[in-house]
Amino acid sequence: MRSVLSDAVIHVRSGLTPIVIVVGIIGGLLGAAYIAVLHLLTEVLGPGHNSGLTQIFIFVAVGAVVAMITKIGGETGDVELLVGNIHVLGGAEDVRSLRSLIPASLLCIAAGAGMGPEAPMTQTAGTLGTVVGTRLNRPMTDVRTLTITGMAAGLTILFGAPLGSALFALEILHRRGLQYYEALLPAIIGSLCGLGVYTAVGDLGIKPIWSFPPVPTLHARDLLIAVVLGLAGALGAVVFAKVAAIMSWFFKKVPTSPRYVLGGLALGLLGLWSPYALTNGKIQIEAFPDLRLTAGVLAVATLAKLLGTTVTMASGWKGGFIIPLFFMGATLGQLAHIWFPGVHVSILMACLMIALNVGVTKTPLGTTLVITEMTGLTLLPVTIIAAVVALVATNSVNVIDTQRPRGAGQET
Repeated sequence: MRSVLSDAVIHVRSGLTPIVIVVGIIGGLLGAAYIAVLHLLTEVLGPGHNSGLTQIFIFVAVGAVVAMITKIGGETGDVELLVGNIHVLGGAEDVRSLRSLIPASLLCIAAGAGMGPEAPMTQTAGTLGTVVGTRLNRPMTDVRTLTITGMAAGLTILFGAPLGSALFALEILHRRGLQYYEALLPAIIGSLCGLGVYTAVGDLGIKPIWSFPPVPTLHARDLLIAVVLGLAGALGAVVFAKVAAIMSWFFKKVPTSPRYVLGGLALGLLGLWSPYALTNGKIQIEAFPDLRLTAGVLAVATLAKLLGTTVTMASGWKGGFIIPLFFMGATLGQLAHIWFPGVHVSILMACLMIALNVGVTKTPLGTTLVITEMTGLTLLPVTIIAAVVALVATNSVNVIDTQRPRGAGQET
């Protein structure tokens, strides 16, 4: 703790705090603009506004446009590449990737791809943090801190969870907890600034995004149930990683430009089968506690989201898989409640949402706090147990290849 506070004091003395605030404000403004444009495009391209056959045409057309964007403007990069560059270079290698990333991701997500805006917003805000640091000739350690601050601000815009987003941005760089401790307080400051700007510009209140039934009291048995749910979430993470690898193997056999079109066709066909295959599922999660869905519907919804998300990833369509993982955890929690009605549904949903995401992203503290802030539930004893169990049980699960320990083969 003393080391963490010492690093924070050094940063304050070196004048980094005003720059952190600027990066947070830029992240908030950028997020507000991105979400506003995304909402407008969704009104035209989104699956809720078109028939099934029309939506297939839209998906194929968007795939062709994205192929053209990347051919002209260059590849967009991804969060995995950014994570690797943060370790090696301190930040993003090339800001020019945003020229393709921003329009391509807006089109993909607006059309209803099975992923959300969290990854593009994280990558964009993080890259701009790198730009600010390099333009001001800050040392590499400061550039890294500003990049992480930008990532945290970008995540906060989507999650509305400043503390959880800050920890998430730090943890996702590694496979075993956050290690760039000096960036902790700057990331929190940037997240708060970004959220403040976003809520002010959008005239939004600060409140939980999802309303789950409150849990009156936790009992000793709930702690044991959390262990089981952590293991179940770890198993789900293994399945997700395996399916993603199979999809990636298949789509890599297709040349890059046709791959985007084939991905659009596949998403359109999946959408005809089940609407749960499309979008990131954020809005659908909100309705779950009030719906009495059958076990069959919940099983199909989980499978559909798994296929929609992995097809989106493998075909090169842009987006993030965090909210889709939350969706799958929520549906599995509802399904488990049908089988075990004596366990509170919110415990089942929250623990499985966290465990599944932690198994894939290795972010136990960040994910736990994000779900806590997004749902307004006070379930930390059971949710953190599920998170830690999932983290330990998925040691061999590797979806983000560039996650590594601090200082592993590079200068810090």
